[in-house]
Amino acid sequence: MAKEVIKIGMLGMGTVGSGVASIILNDSAMLQERTGMEIQLKRVLVRDVNRRRAVDLPSEAYTTAAEDILGDPSINLVLELMGGIEPARSYIAAALERGKYVVTANKDLMALHGQELLELARRHNRDIFYEASVGGGIPLIRPLKQSLLANHISRIAGIINGTTNYILTRMDQDNMTLDEALAKARSLGFAEADPSNDLEGRDAAYKLAILAGLAFHRRISLQQIHVEGIGGVTREDIHYARELGYTIKLLALGEQLPAGLGLRVHPALVPLEHPLASVLNEFNAVFVEGDAAGEVMFYGRGAGSLPTASSVLADVLEVGRCLRCPVENGVPENSHKEATVLPMDVLVSSFYLRLQVQDRPGVFAALANAFGDEQVSLGLIMQKRSEKGIAEIVLVTHDVVEERFRRALQRIMKHPAVQPGHSVFRVLS
Repeated sequence: MAKEVIKIGMLGMGTVGSGVASIILNDSAMLQERTGMEIQLKRVLVRDVNRRRAVDLPSEAYTTAAEDILGDPSINLVLELMGGIEPARSYIAAALERGKYVVTANKDLMALHGQELLELARRHNRDIFYEASVGGGIPLIRPLKQSLLANHISRIAGIINGTTNYILTRMDQDNMTLDEALAKARSLGFAEADPSNDLEGRDAAYKLAILAGLAFHRRISLQQIHVEGIGGVTREDIHYARELGYTIKLLALGEQLPAGLGLRVHPALVPLEHPLASVLNEFNAVFVEGDAAGEVMFYGRGAGSLPTASSVLADVLEVGRCLRCPVENGVPENSHKEATVLPMDVLVSSFYLRLQVQDRPGVFAALANAFGDEQVSLGLIMQKRSEKGIAEIVLVTHDVVEERFRRALQRIMKHPAVQPGHSVFRVLS
């Protein structure tokens, strides 16, 4: 018999939880119309029941005991909006074991432990919905699971961290240093007190693990993803990139290659005519290439209270459909096979390189010889300036196997005319 009420227990009442509660309270009629079910936010787990909050819920709705939610048989849906690994992982497992559906926005948890939790959901004939774990308000998970399911997806390329995209935008448009742009991001609430997960690329890697698993129907381990952050990006590199017709973005890239998958997060030069080049500030975008659908791009706000709450509530509505029309063992991710992920050394890219060298005859020839010996073809090489006998050289290669480029670079850096310090970035082709 179909249930007519979705009774929700929510774990956490932070930025996203407040947005979810606000939508449930203010748009209850619309939500009921679209599910045919009443949606009730019954209990909310918080640290302090006496703290004042932006959303006005009855005092009896708050609890500091998770068991008040997990052990309540009338609650059929648990929203996990706490973040972190534990106790969120244990709470989700307990909810599934007790026959409850789960909606989560926890990218770290789904990237690291998603497979085991999805298998647990399958065993208990329930499901975990996690649209909000990647991309905030941008629909990404459901299109990859459903709308593009008939495609062989060859590539995903995304800007999926709003903090780093905001920083790089300000460095580009306002001539800020990285530290200045980070301070601006903090002042606007786009960066955490400890922004290392964003700056070092780990946040984007978590999201790529989730997206790549769905796009390529493989089980992806976070350790299989090559990760570099934006710490080495300078104003000089951003200026030279624009002069060459590029902008610098932190990209998450997944490619289906004949021998396996290429999975990487790193800064890259993006051609100004590419759609990802126009994604500015805190906005995110994911570019998908499928054999049937062709090129598709998803764009929007990648974080924030209401955008992320929008994705959470979309999953809540999906749970409503599951409650009315149950599906046996409906967890498609459990059919995914283990991934073969290729090492970076065998992947192909073109490269941007900026060097400082002693301004004397023969240096250009030595650079060209080192690259030529490793069969690295140069698309462009130019001297940008010379001060006090030190010249700055910028070059861009044609596509080359990474191992060959790295061997050539090692030879170049040993040349007595080459000064310490250099910049290397891959170029999106």
